[in-house]
Amino acid sequence: MAKNVIGILGGMGPAATADMFQKFIKLTPAHCDQDHIPLLISSIPDIPDRTECILHGGEDPESVMEKYVHGLENAGATCIIMACNTAHYWFDHLKAKSHVDMLSIIDATIDEVIATGKQKIGLLATDATLATGLYKKRIEEQGLTFIRPNEESQKKVMESIYLLKSGETEHSIELMSQQRDELTKQGAEVIILGCTEVPIILAKDMENQPHLYVDSTLALVRSAIKWYQLH
Repeated sequence: MAKNVIGILGGMGPAATADMFQKFIKLTPAHCDQDHIPLLISSIPDIPDRTECILHGGEDPESVMEKYVHGLENAGATCIIMACNTAHYWFDHLKAKSHVDMLSIIDATIDEVIATGKQKIGLLATDATLATGLYKKRIEEQGLTFIRPNEESQKKVMESIYLLKSGETEHSIELMSQQRDELTKQGAEVIILGCTEVPIILAKDMENQPHLYVDSTLALVRSAIKWYQLH
């Protein structure tokens, strides 16, 4: 097996995991199959809902995620990334239990936000990512302004995410686009797509207005490619 292999802890949801895989293929400077980065992908979707656990006392996903982290390690992964923002609530615990490097989607995204030089930062993410302050704290530490959807808008963000998970893509796009417009009305100069489903929902608009967005999935993939090139 290759000296270094990146493991993706996915399945949260499967579409987001596939999007991350596609972004590795797209971003890796490869001229043939053998130039691509070796990946191990765990997309076993029985990990309990992260938002449900954090906000409503639902089943804790940590032990299941830990099991799959060790599964990736045992299969040969030398660095692990997670294809889910909300799961990063457990990142420090998982990293402490892991025997290999783990890269954070939050760190990678904040680095890209800082690089834009913009001051007013919007966030489209799950209720739980908002409630845990995964991004808010880091944005405000940088002296930047954090802008989130209002309560009504946030309900529609969640509805859009779950519509995508259930395959209702068009309705999902329509709803998320409206919430993006609400954030720009509030003054957001750049919007973090802080849930790995959101870049799939807004994929077309990202092509048209790339400077409006920081895609958390893309940020993590770039960070993982950089890790691979340095090791």
